[in-house]
Amino acid sequence: MSFSFSSSSSLLSARRSIATATGSLYMNAGGGRVSSAVQDKDTIAKSSKKGKTKPVVKLDTNPPKGTRDFYPEDMRLRTWLFDQWRAVAKTYSFLEYDAPVLESESLYTRKAGEEVTQQLYNFVDKGDRAVALRPEMTPSLARMVMAKKGGLPLPLKWFSIPQCWRYERMTRGRRREHFQWNMDIWGIAGVEAEADLLSAMVAFFKRVGLTSEDVGIKVNSRLVIAEVLTELGIPEDKFAATCVLIDKLEKVPLDAIQGDLEELGLDRSVIEQLTQVLTNNSIEGLEETLGPDSEAIQELKKLVELCEAYGIDDWILIDASVIRGLAYYTGIVFEAFDRKGVLRAIAGGGRYDKLLETFGGDPTPAAGFGFGDAVIVELLKERNVLPSFESSGTDTVIFAMNQDLYKVALGVATTLRENGQSVDVVLEQKKPKWVFKHSDRIGAKYCVIVAPDEYENGQVSVKDLESGEQTAVMIDALPEWVQGTD
Repeated sequence: MSFSFSSSSSLLSARRSIATATGSLYMNAGGGRVSSAVQDKDTIAKSSKKGKTKPVVKLDTNPPKGTRDFYPEDMRLRTWLFDQWRAVAKTYSFLEYDAPVLESESLYTRKAGEEVTQQLYNFVDKGDRAVALRPEMTPSLARMVMAKKGGLPLPLKWFSIPQCWRYERMTRGRRREHFQWNMDIWGIAGVEAEADLLSAMVAFFKRVGLTSEDVGIKVNSRLVIAEVLTELGIPEDKFAATCVLIDKLEKVPLDAIQGDLEELGLDRSVIEQLTQVLTNNSIEGLEETLGPDSEAIQELKKLVELCEAYGIDDWILIDASVIRGLAYYTGIVFEAFDRKGVLRAIAGGGRYDKLLETFGGDPTPAAGFGFGDAVIVELLKERNVLPSFESSGTDTVIFAMNQDLYKVALGVATTLRENGQSVDVVLEQKKPKWVFKHSDRIGAKYCVIVAPDEYENGQVSVKDLESGEQTAVMIDALPEWVQGTD
């Protein structure tokens, strides 16, 4: 085919002719047009010539710093721990709740000098809302209670196991994300609530194999500080912020917070007098300073009496230095600690009667605690009482000796599962040696072999992987066999 051109219009006409002619080459058998890109098998190769491909960035296989991956063995440990928490909560008649991990930032910015306000994972979302990953659960609980506008019957006893996030310095047992067992009682004004919470905490420690020689619980009341501050002429509106500062003295020297003290209008002598009072480790010592009519002393005495009634007094220590770093605590505060001093605080909590008021709600008495997962696991390892989680929990592995019997193996697996067993079916053709090695690796108790000779007799071969004994079991009798393994 040849063309001759005498003008630009002729050139345009010729181009259209070429397009028509070449287009006819790309008609499929059914008469429909096929894309030229489809016809050109080299298109992809042409578009990715050497030197033009972008280098592949190697994936960083580590999770973000301060966070964790949970492989199956790790998940078994986590599930076990959560089961212990849930079991104790149920024993004490607490009901489980949950809330979003993403909350409004304003829920946590109480502007009281708390570290938590500086440790938020916060950002502005696509709707231009200031939000944050929850650093703790109590404010979410307060929001939920307020949302019901007094419609919740009190007292309420609720618990949760939320994942919490804080951008903080990491140490052993402290991460930037962790799960936390929260137990809270709302609507009880007396220390009966704190005593119940402390008893539940001790019940958990006992359940996982720890004793009062391993763990102690320091107890104090913020009313102690309130009474001392009143004697020193410190106004009530500086109470919460002063408590937050005093709590920092355990980690930093007095000089490090001197500027913060001056901002509050407190001179060094006030804090020195406070710290002198807070070195008391007995009710008697505090009573000498505050007097027998002190509300704080009466509160602590009653709590100790209730702990004796619960039979947990050997776990309890009076320690006036325990303040807790959250500004919303108002009364009793407590902190579980490793008696050997190897690990940081294991758990902590207290009374927070005025929290709802800070959000514009009605005064509501409340108390609770938070219990992190990372530090308690470290303690259980330290004391060598953490169970092994190597076994997958699989009861039986089933495999067919040949492909013709694979469907039979599936039927056997279904029967065993319907009768309560955890069953792993070997999905590929494998040699018996591989199957037994696999069964041992996942910690299975039995191996069921579907073989031609046994199947002809309506049987399967069952091997007890602990004893090594192998027996023939009628397929119809497998439910009875399962019952015999319990």
